[in-house]
Amino acid sequence: MDALHSRLLVTGFAEMFDFYQAVLPELIGAKLMKGGPQGPYANWDVEDQAALVLFDRGAMAVLAGTAHLSATAAPAQDRTMFVCRVDDVDTGAELCLRHGATPVVGPTDRPEWGPTLRTAHLRDPEGNLIELQSYEG
Repeated sequence: MDALHSRLLVTGFAEMFDFYQAVLPELIGAKLMKGGPQGPYANWDVEDQAALVLFDRGAMAVLAGTAHLSATAAPAQDRTMFVCRVDDVDTGAELCLRHGATPVVGPTDRPEWGPTLRTAHLRDPEGNLIELQSYEG
């Protein structure tokens, strides 16, 4: 049973599917369990636990009764972040960038957050904030 997992509501399903299918297996060992680029649903698991689910934003808007509202908001601070523990932040960031992520903050040691923590922050093709993190040593 999946107790907790992230579900991203996406507008460009095929592009987002291609991005996460290209990076999740190498980043965190996730395997595609269901779905494909046609949508409206896809999920990746790590060791039989859901790690990430994509769901078509328009389909969810119909279900939630919000299809008449704008799918985009005015520029604002991020409200969510997808965090991935990885073996090597530098390699993971490079992988994401090769597949269409945009950099926010490159790989950086963060001793103020944790004595051996290293992070990188990127945005996926729809602008969702991603943090890659590793604890070295």
